[in-house]
Amino acid sequence: MCAKAPRHIDSRESSVNVRVMDLDELFAKTPGDPLTLLCKEDLDPYSVEELETRIGALEGEIARVKTKLDGAVTHLKAADELFKR
Repeated sequence: MCAKAPRHIDSRESSVNVRVMDLDELFAKTPGDPLTLLCKEDLDPYSVEELETRIGALEGEIARVKTKLDGAVTHLKAADELFKR
């Protein structure tokens, strides 16, 4: 049995049911923050190949950050065990 789709107030493309996320809410307010600048960059001038290269670089960065996060979580768990928090 399939679940019913949620009912919405309206079905226009610019729906009141969807809140557009403001990047300023998501990222640091530091002027020149690289992540904020990256997310606001206009992608229109890039070719398909350049966009694919960019995706590869970003996926590599995501993997690097996840590795760092995993190490930090492991370190925190070890410290918690040591000090029995």
